[in-house]
Amino acid sequence: MDVIGVIPARYSSVRFEGKVLADIMGKPMVQHVWERAKQVRLLDEVIIACDHEAIADAARGFGAKVVMTSKSHDCGTDRIAEVVNPLDVKIIVNIQADEPLIHPTMIDSVARALLDNPVVSMATIMKKIEDPSLINDPNVVKVVTDKNNFALYFSRNAIPYLANNSSVKNPAYYKHIGLYGYTKDFLFTYKNLPVSNLEMTEKLEQLRVLEEGFRIKVVETKFDTIGVDTPEDLEKVKEYLGREKI
Repeated sequence: MDVIGVIPARYSSVRFEGKVLADIMGKPMVQHVWERAKQVRLLDEVIIACDHEAIADAARGFGAKVVMTSKSHDCGTDRIAEVVNPLDVKIIVNIQADEPLIHPTMIDSVARALLDNPVVSMATIMKKIEDPSLINDPNVVKVVTDKNNFALYFSRNAIPYLANNSSVKNPAYYKHIGLYGYTKDFLFTYKNLPVSNLEMTEKLEQLRVLEEGFRIKVVETKFDTIGVDTPEDLEKVKEYLGREKI
């Protein structure tokens, strides 16, 4: 296989227990994610990697391929590594189970960035911020890139910082969307990287990649998402999808 999508789905969550099974317009959240991933033609397979029978039962109920994984994994990357270790696959796209508004073209773009450029071993997504109130929101991760769209830094702060005497009046700010693609080889490199100082400071796992000297290709999208971390986020998603149906 060339490319697969893996949706790591963990049942426990500090802020929202069982959120991947939360009902959204008659379907569990993870089903919305899976249905969008299944629209991506570049994906040879879509797998839900879970740690709880309730998720597995729900996923099998709507026709998904399911792999049960260890409950001891600290992050989705480790869960994905367990799933893909025995598979003959070149590229893996990590699709978050709490992103029910993920657009299929985002997944396609990440996969294509890796397929079309053999020097790229990891890729992700960014969206230009249109709402100024989000620029200083620490829950919205920002990213800055070089001229070739490789990440320079990710931060919860507003980057770039606009100096008082700057000649730039309206700098562009970009939101990082947590969709990742990796080559299989780099997935295991990434998995084994030590936790970095920047990662611990910002609480952003991808910073360990930059701190170790590796590069992350960042692809711009025109679509936005609403990640579900809290019940309040879930209501925002329902409201958004409700407007789409009108």
